[in-house]
Amino acid sequence: MFELQGSRRDLADFVLPETGRLVETGKAAMPYVLLDGAGAVVGPAELFFAELQACGRPASTLRSYGMDLLRWWRWLSAWEVEWDRAGRADARDFARWMQMTRKPTRVHWRHRRDGAVAPAARSGPAAVPNPVTGRAAPGLQYAASTRAHCETVLRTFYDFHLSEGAGPLVNPFPQGRRASGGPAGRAGQYRPSVPWRQPRRIPDGGFNDLFAALRSNRDRALLAFWVSNGARAEELLSSRQRDVLPGEQLLGVVRKGTRAYQQLPSSADAFVWLRLYQEEAWAAGVPRGPGRVLWWTLRRPFRPLTYHAARAMLERANALLGANWTLHDLRHTAAYRLARDPAVALTDVQWVLGHAHLTTTQLYLPAGRDEVIESVREHHLRQIRAARIPAVPAPGYRPETLNMLFGTG
Repeated sequence: MFELQGSRRDLADFVLPETGRLVETGKAAMPYVLLDGAGAVVGPAELFFAELQACGRPASTLRSYGMDLLRWWRWLSAWEVEWDRAGRADARDFARWMQMTRKPTRVHWRHRRDGAVAPAARSGPAAVPNPVTGRAAPGLQYAASTRAHCETVLRTFYDFHLSEGAGPLVNPFPQGRRASGGPAGRAGQYRPSVPWRQPRRIPDGGFNDLFAALRSNRDRALLAFWVSNGARAEELLSSRQRDVLPGEQLLGVVRKGTRAYQQLPSSADAFVWLRLYQEEAWAAGVPRGPGRVLWWTLRRPFRPLTYHAARAMLERANALLGANWTLHDLRHTAAYRLARDPAVALTDVQWVLGHAHLTTTQLYLPAGRDEVIESVREHHLRQIRAARIPAVPAPGYRPETLNMLFGTG
């Protein structure tokens, strides 16, 4: 058991209680609300959500922030600490607990029955790479990126309430310590260092195998669009039937951050697969009309395709291949292919990806693991070939004398 001054909590054996929940309301004015253990709306979180919404943050951001707040509220409830009485020791113990605990395992909705027990975690140790993709599976503990995001959300939450004159007098999640008498660091003091990750590109052979493992023309159309126009997964799902312009090879999407409408150039084969899917869907009774959504479920009752359903589609293909590709890997693949084409300017890639800064686009440029390994292998082969080429002596030198001197035959 770890002990620090002012804290005697047994963090090693602590289990976070499943109290409270984040609820989707379906209302545009407040898409999500946080409920405490008694089922009451958490007022401080509701006010924070309203501030985020006023700043133009989409509903997906509110959900992401809400999940971190839910974890923090469960922590405070377990230790009987009011949110506005939380201090530095509470935040410090929370950060330490997230480092050592295991992520909770969720029970699939088909298995949620009375007395259902959560199955063992499906993800293996982070050190074991997938045999197909070469990428390590998610670990059993919270990743550094997850802990960093949680710290940022909670620090921002308390900063907001401090500016409103509510909450504690001091933010329990402080800024970084001063270094050599300089200004305080911009990052949080309890924010972990997040390791740099290589772009998650799918090699051409792997993409062909993934495409062949799909079951329907709808899924093939989705992958063809994702890998050709670089749209985010949820952006592509926002398209309406009127947004398809096959004659110009354009597909309109709503951008995630700015909510701006943008027409993205896409490959011709993507529109072919889309047309095949539409003919099947309309014959089956999928709603048809310019204002209708473009992507639907395959079974009745037909519903607009959600991000989680699209991810489940990819997971089924992964199960056949023994791989662990993700939807976001397709965006990285599209960016890599565009950036590697010398005829496409980097600023054009930036526009297609919807990046505000060119430095963000440059993160997609480095070669992936497979490319680096193959490049180094070719380097070693060139070295071997160069060593086998017989050297031609300069004029005036006898070859047999050089052979005797250097031992070459």
